[in-house]
Amino acid sequence: MTDDTTLPDRDASDGPEPGAAVPDYELLDALTLEDPAQYRALFEETRQAIVALLRERAATISELAAVLDKPKGTLGHHMQVLADAGLVHVVRTKKVRALEAKYWGRTARIFFYEHLDTGHGQRVLARAAAEVGQAEAEAEAAGLDVARVLDVNRRDVRIRAERTREFRHRLGELLTDFADEPRSGDQTYALVYGIFPSATPSLPTAEDEA
Repeated sequence: MTDDTTLPDRDASDGPEPGAAVPDYELLDALTLEDPAQYRALFEETRQAIVALLRERAATISELAAVLDKPKGTLGHHMQVLADAGLVHVVRTKKVRALEAKYWGRTARIFFYEHLDTGHGQRVLARAAAEVGQAEAEAEAAGLDVARVLDVNRRDVRIRAERTREFRHRLGELLTDFADEPRSGDQTYALVYGIFPSATPSLPTAEDEA
């Protein structure tokens, strides 16, 4: 089981990790998605961006529209889809001149789910690849050392399946620590990992050849 940021499952009764970054409103620690409508609501690019931002703090539709550079009407539609699926709700209101501003938040800090739609992993990696390419181009244009701006690497290793599960767990814990880091600074960073069957050939062991 994974969550909306592809983190590995853990016992929801444990509560947030000590020192974990939590939003400025009360919410459940975890919610398991069981309704297909919840999957359809969450796995859309704009709506994933919304719930990711609401993991930091409650926000109005106007604030989210400005950050995501989208019309308020578009954000309002996506927010309603998420609300109908039970993934977000209004956590507080504030009087702003003659209007009442609604601040939206997630219903849970982590959304656990059992299944991913086909192509999800490819979309995650494709988005990461595009952002890496942009970061490299911007660093070079600014005369910066690319290696000081980002770090991307890959290794292909022939190992047993049970060892991949161990690495997935360790990487998932690292991703959780990264996601729970208290917010600071003025730059957002991404951490992406993937373990998958590789098409890269490898030499057999000496025992296999014998």
